[in-house]
Amino acid sequence: MITITGATGQLGNTTINFLINKGFNPTEINALVRSEEKAGDLKMKGVKLSVGNYNDYESLVNAFKNTDKLLLISSSEIENRSQQQINAVNAAKEAGVKHILYTSLQRKTDSSDSPLKMVLDSHLATENAIKESGMKYTLLRNNLYMEGLPWILGQNVLETGIFYPANAGKVAYATRKDMAEATANILMDDGLDKTEYNISNSHSVSFQEVADYLSLVSGKKVLYISPDVETYKTTLVGAGVPAFAVDMLAGFAISAHEGELVGGETDLPKILKREPASYKDFLNTIFTTIQA
Repeated sequence: MITITGATGQLGNTTINFLINKGFNPTEINALVRSEEKAGDLKMKGVKLSVGNYNDYESLVNAFKNTDKLLLISSSEIENRSQQQINAVNAAKEAGVKHILYTSLQRKTDSSDSPLKMVLDSHLATENAIKESGMKYTLLRNNLYMEGLPWILGQNVLETGIFYPANAGKVAYATRKDMAEATANILMDDGLDKTEYNISNSHSVSFQEVADYLSLVSGKKVLYISPDVETYKTTLVGAGVPAFAVDMLAGFAISAHEGELVGGETDLPKILKREPASYKDFLNTIFTTIQA
């Protein structure tokens, strides 16, 4: 039995669909959900549903029973994520889970002064708990989702240009779909233990490259402006962006500038047995939305 947490989220749901499409028996998939009402599509496909959440330890233990492999998808509640995920690791151990896989974060360093600290600390705490648990484990060190690009670019990017303090820094964005397919492939591999994968794109892209490509496909000159970090943060606060989101966006920009999110030796093409979707492929799919 494979149990997948966050099963109604985009990564979890897409991973389940890939497993089924690749021939895995849906009755051997257990989806952890907060409520069955939101998981009707999974139930119709034959997937078993278990109701629980990261804050309810006993619900996790019950949900994880008879699980051979557990895919622990990182919680979206960043401020509470460390304790939530340690709850899940401890519950997995108590329930007798044999192998745990965790969606962590790609990075160059674990330093305490990393610009990724606000999201990295919980990943490090979870990775350490997993390694100390005695279970077999696989760490999926995922780079940033390509789907996060529109959030940075803004809805009116063709008119306003790109305003982001990453300088010439690059990010090896990968699509959520490619990450989900890679995750499904790894879940179907029974020979893994103490493995760590770098799930990044083959090509790391700068925001100047993004601006140049948008200029090419739109026929408009799209400028890239890299302000200083404080000017960027002040601008976002003035536009009503919540402080936590401002700090996270700025942290990703600094990380890009410092080379933390460059893919390097990525495992993604090997796992997919093909090249992952490029930033140009992605921008082509959303270009009509940007124009609208």
